[in-house]
Amino acid sequence: MHELIVTEKPNAAKRIAEALADGKPVKESHQGVPYYKLTHGKKDIVVACAVGHLYGLGEKEKRGWTFPVFDIEWKPVSETAKSSAFTKKYLSAIKKLCKNADEFTVATDYDQEGSVIGSNIIKFACNRKDACRMKFSTLTKDDLRESYRSKSRHLDWGQIEAGETRHFLDFFNGVNYSRALTSAIKSTGAFKIMSTGRVQGPALKIIVDREREIKAFKPVPFWQIKLICEYDKQEITAWHSQDKFWEREKADAAIEKTKDAKDAKVENIEKKKFNQAAPFPFDLTSLQVEAYRCFNISPKETLEIAQELYTSGLISYPRTSSQQLPPSIGYEKILGELAKQKNYSESTKKILNKPKILPNNGKKTDPAHPAIFPTGVAPKGLKEKDAKIYDLVAKRFLAAFAEHAVRETIVIELNCNEEIFIARGTRTTEKGWHVLYAPYVQLEEIELPNVNENDKVKVRKIELLDKETQAPKRYTPASIIKELEKRNLGTKATRSEIIDTLFNRGYVKEKAIEATNLGISTIETLEKYCPKIIDEELTQHFEIEMEKIRERKQKKENILEDAKDAITKIIVDFKKHEKEIGTGLSKANRATQDEMAFLGICPVCRQGNLIIRRGRYGSFAACNKYPACKTVFSLPKNAFIKPAKKVCDVCGFPMVLAIKKARQPLEFCLNPKCPSKNVAGEAGAQAKAIAKGDIKRKCPKCNEGDIVLRSSIYGKFYACNRFPKCRYTEKLKNDSNQDATESSS
Repeated sequence: MHELIVTEKPNAAKRIAEALADGKPVKESHQGVPYYKLTHGKKDIVVACAVGHLYGLGEKEKRGWTFPVFDIEWKPVSETAKSSAFTKKYLSAIKKLCKNADEFTVATDYDQEGSVIGSNIIKFACNRKDACRMKFSTLTKDDLRESYRSKSRHLDWGQIEAGETRHFLDFFNGVNYSRALTSAIKSTGAFKIMSTGRVQGPALKIIVDREREIKAFKPVPFWQIKLICEYDKQEITAWHSQDKFWEREKADAAIEKTKDAKDAKVENIEKKKFNQAAPFPFDLTSLQVEAYRCFNISPKETLEIAQELYTSGLISYPRTSSQQLPPSIGYEKILGELAKQKNYSESTKKILNKPKILPNNGKKTDPAHPAIFPTGVAPKGLKEKDAKIYDLVAKRFLAAFAEHAVRETIVIELNCNEEIFIARGTRTTEKGWHVLYAPYVQLEEIELPNVNENDKVKVRKIELLDKETQAPKRYTPASIIKELEKRNLGTKATRSEIIDTLFNRGYVKEKAIEATNLGISTIETLEKYCPKIIDEELTQHFEIEMEKIRERKQKKENILEDAKDAITKIIVDFKKHEKEIGTGLSKANRATQDEMAFLGICPVCRQGNLIIRRGRYGSFAACNKYPACKTVFSLPKNAFIKPAKKVCDVCGFPMVLAIKKARQPLEFCLNPKCPSKNVAGEAGAQAKAIAKGDIKRKCPKCNEGDIVLRSSIYGKFYACNRFPKCRYTEKLKNDSNQDATESSS
């Protein structure tokens, strides 16, 4: 007999086995799925792994495209989704290993999702009603051993009930509303799979509302007067004290009074110093926002990277709402470990020398996990983006313990022929935490010359600037995440996924998020005929109720019955206007498809448009004047293709964007013979020599194959001739237009 410990991911199983084993754990496998046997004290333990959710919700009986549907149950995800077929062997391994187990422990992530994953395995795979529960925020040896020692004797039912409720609500809303929208389009004779959901609908409405503000915005002209002067060879820029002139005549009058001025007098100086507190430790949202600001890494990718750093034992659990670091994490121990890393040794010493080591904690808390922090384990061989996120987390942790910075603002009032101008400057006088958080501190430093009252400054130029008010800015992937959090829509772990879905469904586009015709029409149609589907308050209501379930102050059954009742009423209203809704959505869908498919004017016939088409073998670009014009261009099969909305500077052909997972979008010319794809100079000569076989190079990866010159739509690149056994590729050094990919070979 043995104890079975179930983890959420294979890497977590390995780390837990290594942490708990008195000696060395024995790795075995079942159908290729790893598990570990070990001894801890006098107990035999087997550590098995899931791979995320092994069970998902599905209809008890499939009854076609009917809705509303509420008769659902948990089923193995390998049975409900083809993309999850690989999970079957993980479930099989757990079922085998639980047969001789007499004790069960759940060691999945300690949050609602992890708790649901663990409880479903215990209930359905192991046929048990309860189990022990390990709770940890890092996958370090000490934390895992302590977590095992202090594990609770029962599952965390509050988290489980709240998590299950969320799954049921998301299924009820997502399936029923999505089927309703798709059915509406089908009623017009067209077809498109539509989707919306409990949070997706309100999130889209927020973006569409901003789009409406931008389109309805009418700029209002105003004028500003800028004074450029000089004192002791230093330039001073000052602005008229009225700031904005809404009447041109008044601005002209001020200019007239000052046009012959040779100097201006310093009438008043105000200096004020203030303390700028150290930044709070990261919660998930602030990490996503900061990663986007500093590195332009999307919130979704930031979460994926942070999760990988966590499972590698480098940082704490990232899906947290907390901005607080409790003493229980061991400040000095972590700082001591960071001191061994070259990049952080100097900063760490400054903190360890302080009489008191306390972080500047924020107000936000999380019942399950502290703020994100580095464990102190030294990273090895991280990819570029992973290293950036780790560095950001480590430096934010260090900065949270640092002294405040001191900034000084200076306001100088200048009298120029009785017209008052104001010069403002802000500078850092004591860097404090700025030093530890460099290079991620981005503050404007404007230093003014050291003038005194009644001093005169030399006037160099006075300008009247024509300006106009600006429309509200569009949301970015980071700012929309922050907005959803502010409105209590979605969870810290799901918000980035929701925004990603809006992009994938064609509701929004571009980095500065713009609602498409389809997105705008969907919201306008639902507002007119079925506004409850996108009701923000209804979504917020259920978020509050789920928190009550977690606290054991509300019952799951009550909330689900409320949801069924609300959805049923909404669907009844929807069906009354199905035809009208379908007509509006179908029209917008066609317009959006045309916009997304248009690449540019056909460069051959100059009469037609190049359009993205989809055939049996993938996407291609073709002239819409076929068969009169038979112009066709191949497109990469391993990327999502979007119009770049511009032409090549070299050959004039349309440019295209290729978007691949975990890579920067690549812009390239459709013309396979474009001169921009050729390599000149020494690099070009070497490439020709390698192509002819005059120069031989062994593949640096496998040491068996030879390097050959290949071509793709992106241009020429080097690759191993043993592809696909060896997938080594290499860019030609001076060809910036290439992005050789493994599949291009």
